[in-house]
Amino acid sequence: MEQALTPQPLPQTKFGPQTQPKKFYIPVKVKFFIASAIALSWFVVSCWLSYPWVLDLSTKVGHLVAWLIVLFIALVPGYLNAFLLASLLLDRPPRLNLDRQDYPPLSILIAAYNEERNISETLRSIRQQDYPGTIEVIIVDDGSTDRTREVILDAGLPNLKLIAADHGGKSKALNLGLAEVAHELVVTIDADTFLHPQALRRIVARMLGDPQHTAAIAGSVLAKNSRDTFMTRLQEWDYFLAIASVKRQQALYQGTLVAQGAFSLYKTKVLRSINGWPACIGEDIVLTWALIKAGYRIGFEPTAVGFTRVPVTFKQFARQRRRWARGMIEGFKYHWDMLLRWPRLVTYLMSLDLLFPLLDLTYTLVFIPGIFLALLGHFWVVGPMTLAVLPLTLLIQWVMYRYQRRVFSELGLKIRRNRLGFIAYSLIYQLMMSPVCVWGYAEEILGLTKKW
Repeated sequence: MEQALTPQPLPQTKFGPQTQPKKFYIPVKVKFFIASAIALSWFVVSCWLSYPWVLDLSTKVGHLVAWLIVLFIALVPGYLNAFLLASLLLDRPPRLNLDRQDYPPLSILIAAYNEERNISETLRSIRQQDYPGTIEVIIVDDGSTDRTREVILDAGLPNLKLIAADHGGKSKALNLGLAEVAHELVVTIDADTFLHPQALRRIVARMLGDPQHTAAIAGSVLAKNSRDTFMTRLQEWDYFLAIASVKRQQALYQGTLVAQGAFSLYKTKVLRSINGWPACIGEDIVLTWALIKAGYRIGFEPTAVGFTRVPVTFKQFARQRRRWARGMIEGFKYHWDMLLRWPRLVTYLMSLDLLFPLLDLTYTLVFIPGIFLALLGHFWVVGPMTLAVLPLTLLIQWVMYRYQRRVFSELGLKIRRNRLGFIAYSLIYQLMMSPVCVWGYAEEILGLTKKW
């Protein structure tokens, strides 16, 4: 994708100022029950269609194990995909009022560690923001050993405060900066995040238009360096389609589960009330769940876009995704009691996260070996029934793409061609992801050393 380097005119579109009330409104809970009913219907039909597959597989591994394999390879993923598709089709977020006159002063908080190659571009994107209010920038240099501090000072950014700290990790650096924040709203971005010129205006407009108990708004984070390597081309589609769409779904049900550190907006007072970021590897996940636990709402704005550098090698990718997997387990460690708070839509969304370790484990230990068996002519695990889920997958990706194309059109961005990356993303991305995630889950459960 190409990021716009100059402010674009503010369009009066679906996401623009609201001029007329909606003629027909479906309450959120009704949308949830509709989407759940569609997903459950898909699950029931899939169970019926899968029965011959289960019978055949049970002659090899037994009836119970056969059902468990089919459940976590096909039935549960099908349910989750159908639920996501139905939710996206029902999603109609309130329009943004971009012409409002009450944009407040804003703080931007960045934790930087050895970022001399990236941070000048980040600061340039801040300088180019089309934001009507005052912006202060607080950068905490977390003990960098390169020229990060010199690059920051040479940028000549107004209202800049640079804090030099000993290397203590991202959460500690963010909390040092939080203590210096002067305004009621604070945005966190990574030191390699490049903001679209309208990003701050749009994310603040979403906060101002959302319910009063909203504590944070997650921005939309996309791949900045998508042309660097084969791995970045794969990740471009993950950020563009999957991650953005899951956040849309969660926001629809009032429970975005991660206000990611790469680009999110918070209410400063609320952050301080929960003592800021916890000292853990998944600090943004655990922080978000703490806000939800305290009774706050977390929103999402798909048109508030920031571009971040994604890992360029498989080794770097594996390290990042292991960290994300560990962060999710940390979230359950810190806030397991959230699963007992029924009936709440956000509790249901969190409970779905419990399925992913089981799905990744089954995919790693059963599905991947099943591919090799299929190549040898044994279609016990991978065969015609598993190929039957491809139409649903392609339909979901088409719906995701249409939503994102609308966002890009509104922001004056172009979707660059990446057909090879899309084909590889659709066919092999999960083959790489699941084993890495299983590794991360195991690291956290076993209490192995954590590194930022």
